[in-house]
Amino acid sequence: MKHIVKILTLLVAITGFWIGLLQTSVIPQSHTWLLPIYFVVSLGCYGLLMVGIGLMCFPTCPQEALLLQEDITEAKEYLKRNAVDVRSD
Repeated sequence: MKHIVKILTLLVAITGFWIGLLQTSVIPQSHTWLLPIYFVVSLGCYGLLMVGIGLMCFPTCPQEALLLQEDITEAKEYLKRNAVDVRSD
């Protein structure tokens, strides 16, 4: 719930700033109408940056890998008992 309030507050602040720029004509109106597009493009770039950083810092979990291998072995044994071929030839 707190995250939604933060997002809505930011959205209202940005919208108010944009409408203020449209009303006061500080920036030429042709440029002011493009600000939402610039904002969306900037948000997309930020998102890609965060995904890239997350992939570069992706943690390795050796204990989880062992648990996954145990689960795979258990599943293969279960399928063998039920006459399902699970060979990886």
